[in-house]
Parts: sequence; C-alpha cells; structure tokens
Amino acid sequence: MDINISSRLVSSLEKVFSGREPAELKTPVTLLQNDFTAFQIALKPDCESIRILGEVEVESPVADCITVRQVEQVPVRLAAPSIRDGDWLSGEAGMYPDLLQPPCQNGQYVLYDHQWNSFWIEIETKKDTPAGIWPVTVRIRLILLPIDDPDFREIWYTLTVPVTVIGAVLPEQTLRHTEWFHADCVADYYRVRPFSAEHWNLVEEQVSLAAHRGINMLLTPLFTYPLDTEYPAERTVTQLVDVSFRNGEYTFGFDKFRRWVDMAKRCGVKYFEMSHLFSQGGPVYAVRVMAETEDGYRRLFDRTEPSDGEAYLNFLSKFLPALTAVIDELDIRDKVVFHISDEPPLRYLSLYGKLKKWLEPYIGGFTVMDALNDYDFYRDGVCTHPVISTDCIPPFLEGETPEDLWVYYCVGNFEKVANRFIAMPSYRSRILAEQIYKYDVDGLLHWGYNFYNTTGSFRRIDPFASTDSGGTFPAGDPFLVYPGDDGKPWPSIRLEVFWEALCDLRAFKLLESLTDKEYVMGLIEADGEITFFDYPRNADHILKLRRKVNEEIAKHI
Repeated sequence: MDINISSRLVSSLEKVFSGREPAELKTPVTLLQNDFTAFQIALKPDCESIRILGEVEVESPVADCITVRQVEQVPVRLAAPSIRDGDWLSGEAGMYPDLLQPPCQNGQYVLYDHQWNSFWIEIETKKDTPAGIWPVTVRIRLILLPIDDPDFREIWYTLTVPVTVIGAVLPEQTLRHTEWFHADCVADYYRVRPFSAEHWNLVEEQVSLAAHRGINMLLTPLFTYPLDTEYPAERTVTQLVDVSFRNGEYTFGFDKFRRWVDMAKRCGVKYFEMSHLFSQGGPVYAVRVMAETEDGYRRLFDRTEPSDGEAYLNFLSKFLPALTAVIDELDIRDKVVFHISDEPPLRYLSLYGKLKKWLEPYIGGFTVMDALNDYDFYRDGVCTHPVISTDCIPPFLEGETPEDLWVYYCVGNFEKVANRFIAMPSYRSRILAEQIYKYDVDGLLHWGYNFYNTTGSFRRIDPFASTDSGGTFPAGDPFLVYPGDDGKPWPSIRLEVFWEALCDLRAFKLLESLTDKEYVMGLIEADGEITFFDYPRNADHILKLRRKVNEEIAKHI
C-alpha cells in the first residue's frame, strides 16, 4: 500500500480547508508567561481505499501547558451577505473549518484521505512557566485501515516546533468583555428543565469556558430575555427571580439569582449585566414576567403590555428596590450594569428618555448602558453609556467621546470593520485588539456566545447543522461554542483566535507600562495607520507585530 503524506506547520490565523493547500507558518512561536498562543499541524494523506485514524502525543518540557484538538469542518449555508467588501475567504456555501473537537473516548481522531486535515495545538503558559526555548514535539500515529482487510498499517508523523517563553508575566485583562449568554438555549439543546441540577451543571461548564477565554461579564436573566424573539414566538422560560403576586402584593425570591452570581464568580466572572427591562429594538413593551398567583403559575406581563403602562411600572417600582438590596448584600454594586432596550432606533429617543428618567430613583446609582447607533442618544444625554457599533463610531470619536467607551459588532458589521464570521479570515477578528488599544476602548459586547435558535426564536436549531440561525445571520454570528456531547462546550477557532487578540491587548498594555503608549503605537502602526475601517489585511502583520512586542518586552524588563 503506497502512501504519501503532505504536511504543513500552519498559524492559528490560517483556516485549513480540505481542498486548499494552507500557507506555511514562517514566524517563530513566542509567548510570555500567563499567555496563550496556538498553531496548527496540517496533514494530507494520499492513499487508496482506506480509513485513517489518528492518535496524537505531545512531548515537551512545557507539555502541561499544551492542549490538542482536531479542527472539524462545519456546514455553512449563509456564508456572507450578497453585498459585502472583498475581504472574505468566500461567499459560497460549503464546509468551513471552525469546530475544535476533542478526540473520541478511545483517544482517536478520524482523518480524511486526499484532504487536508488539521490539528490545533494551543499553548497556555502559567505565571510560573519557566522562561526559555522549549521544544514541542508533536507525534501523530496514523492508523491505516484498508477496506475489507483485517490488517492495518501504522505510520508515525513527527514534528518539533521550538517555542520561546519570555520571562515576563502578562498582566490581567482590564477590558470588560461580554458575549451574551443564553441559558435557555443550553436547556433546550440538552433537553433539561431550566435551573434543574443538570441545567446548572451545563451552564457552569459553558460559563467557565467563557471566563477562561476573557469573557468577564455575564448577561443575567432576571426574566426571560426579550431578545431575538419575534411575536408570537416565545423563548423557554429562564427566570432567575421568583415572583409571587397575591392579594395585590408582590413578593420576590432571589435564591436562584444568588446562586447564579456565586456560580459566575467561581468560574472567574467579574461583572454582571442585568437583563433588559423593556423590549428589544425600542423600549415599547414590557418583558415577560411569570409569577405564582391565586390562579396558579402564569404570566403577569409580556410584549402585549406597554412599557409605560401603570401596571408594569408599578411592578418595577416594587421589584427594583428588592433587586438592588440583594445586589448590595452580595457586594457587587460596582460590578453591575443595567439595560433598558437593545438597539433602540432614533424614533424612540423620547420614550427611552422618559423611561430612563422614571428609572432614576431605582437604579440611578448604577451604570445604565445599551447598544445603540444614533449619536443623538448620547449627545442629548439620554444614554450616557452607549455601546456603539464599530461601523457607526465616527461621530462618537469626532464629537465628545464617552468617558467609558464601549463598542460592539455583530451581524450588520460586514463592510471594512472587524468581525468573526466563519467565512472571514481570522486576522479580521484578531485585528480588533489593535483598534481597542488605539482608541482606549473600555468594553466590548457581542450578542452571541451560545444562541442556538433561529432568528426570532421560532425554532431551536442543532448548531452542528446550522451555523447561521436557520439562514438569517452570516455563519458564526450566533455562537462561539458548540454544545459537546459530553456536556462540555467545544470551542470554535473564532473563540480561540479572539482569546489570542485579548492576549495581544494585554501584551500592548504591558509594553506600555515599560515604555509609553506612543512607543507601542509606533510598533502597531509601522505598516500604516490603524482605524476601525483601515488596517493591514493579512495575517503576517499580526504575527510579526506580536513577536516584535514580545521582543521589546524582553528588552525592557
């Protein structure tokens, strides 16, 4: 049996397609202590009529810092909008590399003949990882199983990569970062009762991965989210606050809320977003609130109730003081933000302002922020903490810039700006670190950590089969993690690449502390000015910049 194996050492910013020869990594692998980086080993076995299994071993003095996964391709139907810029891998439907999958229980992976297969090798150093140049030897045992033949043949492929660990500890992340967490989608996918023991365990697994990847703020479902729900569709009830309404009086139970906060802190979360108090796309309606009543467990409010209706405002006047008392009891007041309405259009400026003023006696001491794109909300003082879409940011930079500058990006950001769609090159996600650093961005928001519904939440989806919410959002927009069959979330390339971006940001901050910001910006903009719209459109810029920053840190410590 003749076999030929083609191989490549590939950067984490290269997406390895089965039918395309990947570019080879030329930049040496370097990182700091308390840092993260990744590279890939791509293999293409050429033989006939066989099944190929793979087993991977890693030998290195820093082996305890290394994790190996296989890159799996996922189906992409809606790859990109029909009108888009030219900086995409493709606009065509097909199979795209995205899922990072652990081996089967027997420790084996499946490889495909006459196709490029990729193994993702990530290195996550600790604060006390010894500095030095350490060999990382990856040994892949290929087991060749001929069809209709009981015999098998094995071939070993070995590659050694020198990895330089610099003796400087990367500082902790200061950027506040939220990717909206959808607890109902976790319950729906695994078919468990919301806030059952099984659900709590599954939620904690996903929150833990999020926090480990720099997502340090958690959207908290006081009541079932009024997000991405098109009437008459309804999302599965996931309400942390127990409400009782009897004899015209409200009482509240916060045991699940306390448990949520404790769980999140245990995972490493530092900040909490209270779920929106009014409907999405303008604060026109109430949110759905379920309660125990004389007539049983039923809904008290939903989007049929006007936001400024007497009954709903009376409910909020009783609920918010009870909530803020518990927030103070948990000593997280300075870690909490509130939301009124997500992405309110300009026509709701007056209503938004009216409700914001009404809320002042109840949450006036808290940060109230919302994703919005119209400068008028900020200019008129209606929303003093806007979260601004990256492609709508120029007026906010040219006028009076918010003291705490937050940005977001999502489905609508596909012209020139950074984003994380599966069909985009990975450098278009990681470049955001340089933009965040330049403009002193304090916070970053994205709506989809684990949204496993169609648009409008009319149906639940299988995220392994639908990566575009049933054909509405460009693939990759709705979620960053896949719900693994072992109850643990499986990361995507996009999650890991953006964690590299956050580590870049921390490295910039470290070098700034050793020099100054002008010095760091001189390195970042050596290839030209960086803006939210203009930046080098290639991976080499990012890889060489990070290597240079690491070298400069080594010189200055």
